Amino acid sequence: MTSNTNSDFDIDKTLGIDQSSDRKKRLKWWLILSLLVIASVTGAVVWTGTKNSNSMQYLTQKVQRGDLIVTVTATGALEPTNQVDVGSELSGIIKTVEVDYNDRVKVGQILARLDTDKLKAKVLQSKASLESARAKVLEAQATVKETGDQLVRLKEVWELSNKMVPSQQDLDAAQALLHRAKAAEATAKAQVSQAQATLEADETDLAKTVIHSPINGIVLTRNVEPGQTVAASFQAPVLFTLAEDLTKMELHVDVDEADVGQITKGQEAVFSVDAHPGRTFPARITQVRYGAQTVNGVVTYKTVLNVDNSDLSLRPGMTATADITINKVENAILVPNAAFRFVPSIKEKEAPSSGGGLINKLLPRRHRPPSKQRKDSTVNNKLQHVWTLRDGKLIAVAVAIGATDGKTTEVTSGDVEPGMPVVIDTKRSEP
Repeated sequence: MTSNTNSDFDIDKTLGIDQSSDRKKRLKWWLILSLLVIASVTGAVVWTGTKNSNSMQYLTQKVQRGDLIVTVTATGALEPTNQVDVGSELSGIIKTVEVDYNDRVKVGQILARLDTDKLKAKVLQSKASLESARAKVLEAQATVKETGDQLVRLKEVWELSNKMVPSQQDLDAAQALLHRAKAAEATAKAQVSQAQATLEADETDLAKTVIHSPINGIVLTRNVEPGQTVAASFQAPVLFTLAEDLTKMELHVDVDEADVGQITKGQEAVFSVDAHPGRTFPARITQVRYGAQTVNGVVTYKTVLNVDNSDLSLRPGMTATADITINKVENAILVPNAAFRFVPSIKEKEAPSSGGGLINKLLPRRHRPPSKQRKDSTVNNKLQHVWTLRDGKLIAVAVAIGATDGKTTEVTSGDVEPGMPVVIDTKRSEP
């Protein structure tokens, strides 16, 4: 009993607490409780840090060796190599239509006919005018002969009368009359030429009422029906659209201004259409036009590709998506692009500092910003870093990069080899 009392007295004395004071006792218990809380928090922080470090896992992908194909994607539509719109220069009523959609036609084949009643009447009228003009020529020629003979007789009388009869005034009048007769003859002949031209124009219009095919090809569209009125007052209406040869077609695509500098004549491409899913068709660039097109603020350049359509599986107007090959690298070392996007956290990259372990965990400091050297290497897109694992630790490997297809990138130099795992992401395992 005496020993316990002395022990309590020693504790109270050590803690500076007077047994006679209840306030000092409560202070002693609060101090003990605070020490226990601090110990618990410290253990939890250490345990959490150990758990997090042990649960971190890295996802890796192997470096490969293979061919890299860099492409530019553009969309457009298929068109015939030679497409002709056939119209009518004349206004009138369509009498007959001789062809239909998808019909094959030859040069000179009749496509349609216009009603010819009015034009035939005009031709008859023009022929009558021509005959009238020719009759006037005959009349003028007779007048010329008559006035000429009269002038000759007057001159003979004038010679026989020793230049006394007729008078000089009568001779001059007869001479003028002959000149007027010759002028009337010339006018009549000109009227004949005019009537002839009018007749030929009317006959030409009559001939144009029969619409012929200008090429060998196939009928793509037919825009008229029998009985329809055609009005060609301001411009010729399009009645038929013909395609010369559908076995050879063109693909017109719009290339973005950011990619057009890499597009040149002769480059190969493949394209696909919705009508044949899973199938690609080869093509080759034949023309890159300099004229720009601006649609909704986007500047594009029309590019023409030659397409072989021997099996006639493609049709004009189909929307196509083309992948133009602008670069091809064979037997290259390829690294997935995800490896270049991976950036380890600062905690994983920093080496553990000496001293202050518990204090640093309880009161973490702000991390220092990356060094200027790291910023400079990031700015240069030809020099990048990838991360690999060696003995479970992250190791940075500097590499120089080349072409990319959006999924993998060519490595031109650096300490990477085919089969080497590179880190592309991290994940935490479930506890």
